[in-house]
Order: sequence, then C-alpha cells, then structure tokens
Amino acid sequence: MSIEQRRRSLVRRINLSAAWGEGLDGFDLGILSVVLPAITTALHLSPVEAGLIGASSLIGIFVGAPLAGYLTDRFGRQRMFTIDIGCFIVLGVLQALVTEPWQLFLVRVLLGVAIGAEYAIGAAMLAEFAPNRNRGRRLSALLVCWYGGFLVAVVVAYAMVALGADWRWVLATSVIPAIGAWVVRMGIPESPRWLIGRGRQAEADEIVEKNLGADYFAAEGMDAEQESRGGYRALFHGQNLRRLLFISVFWACNVAPYFAIFTFAPVVLKSLDLTNPAAGTIGVNGLATIGALVGALTIEHIGRRKQLIPPFWIMAAALAVVGVWSGAPAWVTIACFAVFAFFNALQGNLSAVYPIEIMPTEVRSSAVGVAAAASRVGAAAGTFLLPVGIASIGTGWCMIIAAVVCVIGALVSQVMAPETTGQTLNEASGSQPVVREDARA
Repeated sequence: MSIEQRRRSLVRRINLSAAWGEGLDGFDLGILSVVLPAITTALHLSPVEAGLIGASSLIGIFVGAPLAGYLTDRFGRQRMFTIDIGCFIVLGVLQALVTEPWQLFLVRVLLGVAIGAEYAIGAAMLAEFAPNRNRGRRLSALLVCWYGGFLVAVVVAYAMVALGADWRWVLATSVIPAIGAWVVRMGIPESPRWLIGRGRQAEADEIVEKNLGADYFAAEGMDAEQESRGGYRALFHGQNLRRLLFISVFWACNVAPYFAIFTFAPVVLKSLDLTNPAAGTIGVNGLATIGALVGALTIEHIGRRKQLIPPFWIMAAALAVVGVWSGAPAWVTIACFAVFAFFNALQGNLSAVYPIEIMPTEVRSSAVGVAAAASRVGAAAGTFLLPVGIASIGTGWCMIIAAVVCVIGALVSQVMAPETTGQTLNEASGSQPVVREDARA
C-alpha cells in the first residue's frame, strides 16, 4: 500500500471514529427524550426531579468537557479517545440496573461526563489529520452524525416502547453503538501536531513517515506547529480568551433552546394541543438531521459567518411566532418548530468547526471543553427550567424567552465571529499569519 493510500485510509478511519462518537452522543441524549415521561410515571418524579434527570447528562458535560479537554491537551488525543469510549459501554449497561431516581441521575451525569469528553477529543483529533480543503466539511459532518444519532434514538425508543419494552432497556441500547465505536478506534495513532507541541518530534516524524508522508505534512501546514505547553493560563489570555468567549456564547445560544425544547418535545407538543406528539417529535428531528446535512454540504461554499448569523434571526422569528400566537393551528406550530430545528442544526454544525479552527493546538481541546461546558450551563438551565416554566408561566412565554436567547447569539456573533473559510488550521487559529492565494502562487 502506497503512502497516499495509507494516509487516505487513516484519515477516513479517524473521520469515522469521530463521527461515530458524535452519533453516540446524540443517541444517548435523544433516547432519554422519549422515555422521560415513562420514567416520570414509573419513579413518581416531581417536575423538579424530572427536570434534574432531563438535565443530568448536560450537567455531566459541564464537568467532563473541560476536564477531558485539559487531559487531552496534557496527555494526548489517542489515549483519551480510547478511554472515553470504554466509559460509554460501562455506563450504558448500568442504565439497565437503576431502581431509584438518584441512581439514574448519577449514571446519566457520569454519561454526560463521557459525552463532554467526546466533544473535546473527537473533533480535535480529526482536524489535526484532515486536509485543509475539506476540513470544515468533515468537521461539520460530525454534527450530521449527532443529529442522525438523536433521530435514530427517537425512532428506536418509540418502537421499543410500542412493543412494551421497559424504559431501562431502552436506555441501555446505547451500549450497542458504543461497542462499535470502540472497535473502530483500536490502533489509531497519536496526532503529530500534538506530539510536536509537546517536544516529541521523533515520535511525530515516525507517524508522519508511516501514515501521512512528508509532502502532505508540509502542504497542510503541520510543519508550522511549534513546541508549546499550553494550559489554562495560555487559554485565558489575550486573543485565546476573546475567541473562547465568542465560541462559548454562540454555542450556548445555539444549544440552550434546542435541548430545552427537544428533551421535552412530547411534553411541549402535547401542551400545545397537538394530537400526535410522537409523529411531531420524529418529524421535527428528521428535519434537524436534514438541516445538519445541508450545513455540511454548503459550509465550504457560503462561509462560516453566513452559516452562523442569519440562522439565529430565523430561529428567533420561528420561536416568537409560537410564543405569541397561542391559538395557532397545529400545522403552523409544527412548521415553526421544523424551521427552528432545520436552521438550528444547520448552524449547530459550527460548534464542531469554530472551536477547533480558531484555537491553537496547545489549547485546542481545552478550549472545546470549556466552551462545551459553558454551552451546557445554558442548556442544562433551560432543560431544568422548561417543565417548571410550562407549569407556571406557560409554553408561550417559554418560547419567547428561547427567541430572546437566539437574538443574543446573533448580536454576539455579528461582532465577534471571524471568517476562517479556506485558511490552514494554523492561519485560522492565529498562530501563523494568513497567506493569500496570490502570495502562495
């Protein structure tokens, strides 16, 4: 096998590994949205307890993402990539054994820690091997897999519930894709970019010689990496801090309304007097998957900023209609949620692109971890407060609040979002000056 064939094979395998992990994340979060009403009944949960269990994985992500990001930047991508997927398998099995609300809450929090780790590891691993010309599309496609995993989980869960399956076994189905991801990840090498940053040039050269080739290494700007220890001191300083604030805010404003609404999708749709919440939930999540796919296919053509800012305004308008028009026909409500889901997913792809591209190698995973944690603060708060809000102020006001969150995201993105389309990873992260095409020629 030629060096080019080995390189393509390795990049495809890393791409599959990261994509599979994202799909598993979506599956684990989506499966809960369907069985949460059954869990509430079986375990006699109060609205507060239901909110806590609904937000449990998001709470875990808040802890796991920054911790795993730091460990990944400190000890390497490959080692954490393998350890994390083992945690998915063990915790998936434990979901079938819980008998008390606190047990389920604890297992789901720990599962959230593993999901947060996946956010911090997978995309960084892929970006540091992927070619510049389609790096954005590859990273963006990870979110297609996330929404695909979420959709598959919803369909599987409804089918199993219809067949009379206990909610514990429905949750435990996440073990199956976790085992598949573990198999795919066996034998993947460490990132040469990370090795160079840690001063381990000889190990990086060995991996490049065996799997990538020196020409590819130079052409993709990998030889521009410099030794740097990174750490949180470097992350929370200067340009890194400004960019971290941007990705944290935009990511939070993207996911907070989504998780709040779709974790409790059957409850939300039922509260709006829709006759078939199951069909509405599956349909809306199906459109979200299509939105993510469209985003992945167009990102290299329309650019990052155009895919980020306009969708915020469209989502705000859709949610405002639902909030203000309390007596809207069912088709209007479904259409608004469908528009929201489509553009939320199309834009959401950038949560796997911007945090990776605009942060340098030495703090890349740490930045993703911190931004993911910050985003999940909003998502967990929204998920926890939504059932309480529906019971107290009504669904309409909850949708208006979600619309305001989208407006905040639009304004922050307009001011702070850089354009990184067509740049090398080092140029996009600011660790190397941008070289225009005419200069390269």
